[in-house]
Amino acid sequence: MGRRLLLVNYLHGDDSFERAVAAEHGAHVDILRPTGGNASEIPADLAAAAEGLISYSAVLKIALPPEAFPKVRCVLRSGVGYDTIDGVAWGARGIPVFNVPDYGTSEVADHAIALMLALTRGTTVYHEALRRDPRKNWTYTVAPTVRRLRTSVFGVVGLGRIGLAAARRAQGFGMDVVFYDPYQPSGFELATGLKRARSLGDLLKVADVVSVHTPLSDETTGLLGAKAFAAAKPGLIVINTARGPVVDLDALYDALKSGQGAAAGLDVLPKEPADPDHKLIRAFLDREAWLEGRLTLTPHSAFYSPAANDDLRRKTIETVLDHLETGSITNCVNREQLARRT
Repeated sequence: MGRRLLLVNYLHGDDSFERAVAAEHGAHVDILRPTGGNASEIPADLAAAAEGLISYSAVLKIALPPEAFPKVRCVLRSGVGYDTIDGVAWGARGIPVFNVPDYGTSEVADHAIALMLALTRGTTVYHEALRRDPRKNWTYTVAPTVRRLRTSVFGVVGLGRIGLAAARRAQGFGMDVVFYDPYQPSGFELATGLKRARSLGDLLKVADVVSVHTPLSDETTGLLGAKAFAAAKPGLIVINTARGPVVDLDALYDALKSGQGAAAGLDVLPKEPADPDHKLIRAFLDREAWLEGRLTLTPHSAFYSPAANDDLRRKTIETVLDHLETGSITNCVNREQLARRT
């Protein structure tokens, strides 16, 4: 039968794409979808037979522990974020965990800039205002956060592939770019020609816009919280296309309500879909006057274009098969745990 791959928390509609890619390599796939919004239930026989394990959801975990998969030789999260997979536990068994970091780099960077432009040029506000009353609202005064981008400071939290791509785009608008990333080596600022902030606080003191491009971890959860917003330059615009929990939604609400924060564009939220009971989301839905034109939301869609989606689906299968066939660990995200084991 060839290699056996088990695909769990599968989210795409038609699965013929994955089956075709696997068949090109002589492999077989078993596909399990989430049930009632919960992680896929995994029959013991499929867990026992799988050599490669792939999880598709950004929020659902794998329902069984690593020891339930005796033949699995690698695990992959089909996407960039991998916080739903326990890399430490898998690494302790000598199993590499992979992600697919490069399929939607351009799309996410474009989306971050689009959210910034929607707020700084007022496009969504004008659109909605004119739909309500095309005569009365034929005025530039209805958008509260319009500003000049040229000479403004674009702050990047996490200067990886996507963060750097967003930074380059911001430079195209004449913005000065400053980044904070403690994991990039010394001299990285020289190689990129960008300015480096030595702390998050230093970045927020100078940034007019801050765009989040960091993975989710214990260290980054709530990174943009009350302390960060209190230290920020007044009038900050927050853009998040990374992971929802990096931005503390309660603290963001307080910053926007007080005026310390000017606006926010969020593609990701701590709870998805958006929680209508959260005070910020409720104020958005109720169109509370103080928030009008200062918050724009998109449904965790920054990664998506038809081309990017095809890239993701193909690279998901091929990355796992490449490891099974050659031992390659390109895009391994738990190398440190594997190194400790050896």
